Amino acid sequence: MIKSIANLFFPRACSGCNSFLLKNEIVICTECRHEIPLTNHHKIQNNEVFSKFYGRIPIEFASALMYFHKKGIVQEMIHKLKYKGHQEIGDAIGCWYGEELKLEKKIKDIDFIIPVPLHKKRLKERGYNQVTAFGKSLSESLKIKYDDTVLTRNVYSKSQISKSILGRSEVVERIFGVNFDESHHNKHFLLVDDVITTGSTLEACSRELLKIPGARLSIVCMAMTQ
Repeated sequence: MIKSIANLFFPRACSGCNSFLLKNEIVICTECRHEIPLTNHHKIQNNEVFSKFYGRIPIEFASALMYFHKKGIVQEMIHKLKYKGHQEIGDAIGCWYGEELKLEKKIKDIDFIIPVPLHKKRLKERGYNQVTAFGKSLSESLKIKYDDTVLTRNVYSKSQISKSILGRSEVVERIFGVNFDESHHNKHFLLVDDVITTGSTLEACSRELLKIPGARLSIVCMAMTQ
């Protein structure tokens, strides 16, 4: 009853098209959900994300749930998650993808879910890491421990959108660090992020995680640019 009254005065809007959500719809409306471009990467062994890192870093599994297109539904959702405080979007995407990934054999032996970190200054400015809700939702769905203390971001940097791929790679090499103890040795880590573009940030994070003795690595993102 309380939720119904709240929705009457503060109607919930779809994160994709901003239309009012129906009673049983969560975060996005049914129409938008059907229009989201899905990758089906988890069903394809050598998919686009896996191929992006082939020869760069050794990974066990890699996938993204959706394709990110400019001015598309996914861009609208990610923008609201990242800059408008709509963390429920990350939670919903994590629940959705978690159900899909439960059947994947390579996911079953993962020990830790690790988010790409924000610098402390950026975290204070934004108030949250946009990957947290996604990672924690995956953690709950897959029954895998979530640990946001292993990776650190040591350098505060402004947007790198305008940088070339080469320049971006040179920058991110120095940004991240890793903290671990014996409990992290010989473990399989699932690195999670929001959108994969060039892959340079994920590669830099992966190289830090692979400094842990016996570490194995997989990558899952909400979306990838196409």
